[in-house]
Amino acid sequence: MSEPRLDGRSAVVVGGTRGIGRAVSELLAALGAAVTVNGRDETAVQQSVAAIREPGHTAAGFAGSPSDEGTAAALVDAAAVAHGEPDILVNCAGIAEPVASSILSVTGAQFQELIDAHLGTVFHTCRAIAPRMVARGAGAIVNTSSFAFLGDYGGTGYPAGKGAVNGLTMAIAAELAEHGVRANVVCPGAKTRLSTGPDYEQQITDLNRRGLLDDASTHGARDVAPPEYVAPLYAYLVSDLASAVSGQILIGAGGFVGRFDRPTPTLLGYRDHHDTAPWTLAELHGMVGG
Repeated sequence: MSEPRLDGRSAVVVGGTRGIGRAVSELLAALGAAVTVNGRDETAVQQSVAAIREPGHTAAGFAGSPSDEGTAAALVDAAAVAHGEPDILVNCAGIAEPVASSILSVTGAQFQELIDAHLGTVFHTCRAIAPRMVARGAGAIVNTSSFAFLGDYGGTGYPAGKGAVNGLTMAIAAELAEHGVRANVVCPGAKTRLSTGPDYEQQITDLNRRGLLDDASTHGARDVAPPEYVAPLYAYLVSDLASAVSGQILIGAGGFVGRFDRPTPTLLGYRDHHDTAPWTLAELHGMVGG
């Protein structure tokens, strides 16, 4: 099967100037999409746009942080002016948790900054673009989460924000299915500025020492593939090959591709409240803690 093309599609890539977002921007453009690259730094935006245009692909840039509602709306407007109404939205922006941050040390301001950068950016960009996709009866959204939403990597605002991105994306997928708009999540593993350097290495060592990461996961966290290995999963999810794929939380880490299954409840006990008393603490312990 030949690779699907994205000719004629207008794509917005948030956080598209570095790391995974940069690799996604370049791949979408190579597949024929006209890409609007977003990042907070104007110089980095222009450098990314120039790199995409150099081999003859189509790109425009927009600098600013879409964690702000007005900036997110202006980004979508700019993409529509440059390349037509957006068919694709990819959210790759993110910031790192402060070093050694935990519920014992994080400040309210630090926590809010992390929530704004991850959940706020996804909400505002999806809120700006969703009505336009619905009006046209088509569109593909891919948001970026992280294994960190499980809590295994410590921190507070980062896992909370990423977990919220999962829930928001599932809600978007359900709400917009009838309008032909798809939404999925990628939990990537790739060597970026957030997964390199002495602070990152120390964090992984500490998590292993505390038993939060086993030895295999610790090795994987230190030997991650470059972003080019996860970018194809994003490209697949916005392509016509994935026309039936929505509401999924997928994993792309080097040569590993996986999926987080939707949580389902496990029955621990049942009684009819019409003719029985509430559970006693001892009964609950027998089901939950026994």
